[in-house]
Amino acid sequence: MPAFMFLRCTGDSGPRLGQRAVISERSKGRLRAILCCFFSVLFLGTSLSFAQGGPPFYTTDPGTPGHLNWEMNFGYMPFLYNGQSVSHTPDVDINFGVGDRIQLTYENAWLRVWNQGAPAKYGLGQNDVGVKWRLYDSGEQGMQFSIFPQAFLNNPNHSVQRGITPPGSSLLLPVEFTRKIGPIDLNLEAGYNIVHLGPNGWFTGMIVGHEFTKKLELDAEFFSTGTFHPVYAQPTLDVGGRYKLHRPFILLWMAGRGVEPAKSDQPYFVGYFGVQVLLPLKSYDRE
Repeated sequence: MPAFMFLRCTGDSGPRLGQRAVISERSKGRLRAILCCFFSVLFLGTSLSFAQGGPPFYTTDPGTPGHLNWEMNFGYMPFLYNGQSVSHTPDVDINFGVGDRIQLTYENAWLRVWNQGAPAKYGLGQNDVGVKWRLYDSGEQGMQFSIFPQAFLNNPNHSVQRGITPPGSSLLLPVEFTRKIGPIDLNLEAGYNIVHLGPNGWFTGMIVGHEFTKKLELDAEFFSTGTFHPVYAQPTLDVGGRYKLHRPFILLWMAGRGVEPAKSDQPYFVGYFGVQVLLPLKSYDRE
């Protein structure tokens, strides 16, 4: 899932990634406390395993579909602001495994952009093309690291002129890490966003989750994104999960909101509601 889609794909008068936001000292202290807890858990844990990243969440994990396997995610993604909204109707995320450690990714969405007092606009979003490579893997009972460079490119259409997509392309350079602490699965991701015709940015995310049954998994996510010049930060908390339906389908859901009361450039609600399809069927059985 494009981590910055809800910031970058906006209407003419909607929020944009480069807008300035004031980060209060109270917010800084809150974020420092959260991050301290995250890294304390990370380094004090003893038991290791897979984590829970990827759709329906923004944070990605080092996992790949497996050789010649497909992982396809189809979701409705609403981002609600004060007097405006951006929705992916739907978001299509297609992943293909090449070998056991490489994943090829293509993602795009049909966007609905609405601003109060104006009719809704519809158009195709940016193409997200990426390659994930799991650099280190010590097995199911060990930690994993990966890199996942992704390019966001506009289509030859009128989405930019109509204010649906940003004018420039961008390159996302993240790293992912997973491990298990007792019954809790932990997934961390952080990256740098190089933006053409816009300010460069950063993002960081963490997911903690637990598989309650062979079919049900529940997770909580902290995700924050921002820019360096001007200084901008948008932290978000959300909860969600996955439920195995009949093979090859897995139900996906997530809902969340900003850490602070939403400003004009921050969504007060984010979500993902969709389904994951794993093919061939043996890849579903492996999950």
